[in-house]
Amino acid sequence: MPFTAPYPDLDELLKSIGEAGRRVSEIEASEGAAGNLSVYVGWEMDPRRTFPIVEPITLPVKVPALAGHSVILTGSGRRLREVIEDPLANLGFLTIDDNGETGQLYTSPRRLFAHLTSEMNSHLALHQDQVSRGGLVFHAVVHAQPRYVTYLSHIEQYRDQTYFNRHLLRWEPEMIVNLPEGVGVTPFQVPGSPELMAATMESLRSHTVTIWSKHGLVARSDLSIKRATDRIEYVEAAAHYEYLDLANHQMADGLLPEEIRAICKSLGIEQTIF
Repeated sequence: MPFTAPYPDLDELLKSIGEAGRRVSEIEASEGAAGNLSVYVGWEMDPRRTFPIVEPITLPVKVPALAGHSVILTGSGRRLREVIEDPLANLGFLTIDDNGETGQLYTSPRRLFAHLTSEMNSHLALHQDQVSRGGLVFHAVVHAQPRYVTYLSHIEQYRDQTYFNRHLLRWEPEMIVNLPEGVGVTPFQVPGSPELMAATMESLRSHTVTIWSKHGLVARSDLSIKRATDRIEYVEAAAHYEYLDLANHQMADGLLPEEIRAICKSLGIEQTIF
């Protein structure tokens, strides 16, 4: 279902971003200032009454597909759980100049950060890639560090994408329903690095969630930022089941492949994992 008009106004967007940040924190996927959020806004929006302070910035990556439009991002070092309490202190509103290389950063006098998120390059690259490929008017990206997902990614076999999916997507029918393409898995890369950015962009072309091995995960959605956080919650729930099974000497069967295929046949879901 495409994202269509009437589009949400700025207050609605800020509220949904805050609710997403709060939920990520509630599931213990954002300790301290870990994690970051962004949304691409592909319709006209004037931020100046809410974010009256403006400064020019040079973007870490070129984003010509976003030119003339905007991205709302969390500030570096901010706590996701506090965004809902004071979005103006924790978020920046970035409009992309026509050259796709620079932008205008709008912030509030209540701003509590020096710079936008340290993962800004990955956020912008993901928006650029998805918008240029799909002509989207909205796109949300969430990075979080769920405890069980992150732990499993420290175990070698779970860094194999096929192994990861066949083991985690077996624990609830909702897993294959909501993630029929499975979950991408990328090898460890230095946080904020060009290598991490490139691997994430490639993985999220065929998935809506990808694991950052030994670091966390990233989820995206072109419907809402809360849909992206839902996907994080599904994957973390699956990882928790998998952890419980490991702790219990792998006594549980989980859903069998033929049971998962029966679910997919009943609901008309196409998948190639099982």
